[in-house]
Order: sequence, then structure tokens, then C-alpha cells
Amino acid sequence: MKNVLIIGMGRFGRHLAKKMSELGNEVMIVDGDPDIIDQVASDFADAHIGDCTNEGVLRSLGVNNFDICFVTIGEDFQSSLVITSLLKKLGAKFVVAKARYDIQAEILTKIGADEIVYPEREIAEKLAIRYNAENIFDFIKLTSEYSIYEIPILSDWIGQTLRMLDIRKQYGINIIAIKKKDNTLLPTPGADYEFQRDDHIVVIGKSSDVFKLSAMA
Repeated sequence: MKNVLIIGMGRFGRHLAKKMSELGNEVMIVDGDPDIIDQVASDFADAHIGDCTNEGVLRSLGVNNFDICFVTIGEDFQSSLVITSLLKKLGAKFVVAKARYDIQAEILTKIGADEIVYPEREIAEKLAIRYNAENIFDFIKLTSEYSIYEIPILSDWIGQTLRMLDIRKQYGINIIAIKKKDNTLLPTPGADYEFQRDDHIVVIGKSSDVFKLSAMA
């Protein structure tokens, strides 16, 4: 369990706070708009109204006691800069800040943000990959070259084993799990696993290799 501070209750901040809470973490949320806090306060035991660009407000929260501080302000980048800088000044252990553009990320990093997230960009990339390529059911980007994908198996794989198909050699990808029709996951399948109808594979590989294979399905 971690102690988490989330500043900014826009859509991203709300979803983040809800998920962090569901995962068993202690979550404090803060926003400067009383109406927003009124809307979400019933979902969180520790909700505060406050202008976090004010050093006194941040100091009163005891930011150095949190394992992670998230700055999820979207529209007011100046406020995001001020808050990120103050968090580091006050001894925050780890600060994750939201950015929309590379120049914002660069500035936030220079003033001390430990990690930058681009939620809008990441969602856009995921959707573009999913709907541009045939038979891509899910996608997690790892590097500029490698990603994890969920794709269906080829029809002529049914009844054959991983050993028989030698998929890594034939297609340049590595299978890390099998996803069954009922959504159960079989991680690291053995060489003798026999493919069944409606199986999906979770693979790691280069996008070009995965797209080529998925287009054959």
C-alpha cells in the first residue's frame, strides 16, 4: 500500500484517484474548485479544497509523507509548473506530472518532475494502432520499436503446438501469454501447448512484424 497525493480532479485525475484507491492505496485528493470536490468527496475519505500554487497550502498537506505525488492539472500549465516546483522544494519523494506537449514535459523535467505522463497522447496512439491495423485487440507501447499486442491466431494454427510452429523463428515475435475465449490468461505457455479455436496470443515484438502477422489472421 502506498500513500498517494493527487492534485487536480479533472477527468484524468478522477480516474487515477479511483483506480489507485481500488488498488488499496491511501489516496488524498485536492482541487481548488469546491464544486468539483463536492462531486467526488463521497468517493474518497481524504478530500481537500485548496489552491496548491500556494506554498502554505501544500505545506499543510505534508507532501513529504506521500510516496507519490501526482500533478494532473490539464489546462493551466503555469499552475502545474508552480505546483511541481513547490512539491520538490517541500521534499516530495516522487512527483509525476501530466503534460500535453513535449515542451511542457521538458520544462517539468527541468524543474524536478520525476516522471511525465501524456494521457491524451497515449490514448490516441493506442486507438490509432488498434484501428489502423487489422486484428489488433490491445496494445502496450514499450519502446519506439517494441510493443506488446493482443492478436488472434491464424486459422491453420488450430490443433498445432508452439513447438511445431516455431513462431519465434517464423514470425519474429515472442508469445508471452495465451488469452482464452472466456478471457482467462495462460502466461508463458509451454512448447507443447496446442492452439484452440478462438485463442488470442499476447506477443512482444516489433510493430512491423506484428502487423504483418495480424493481417494474415
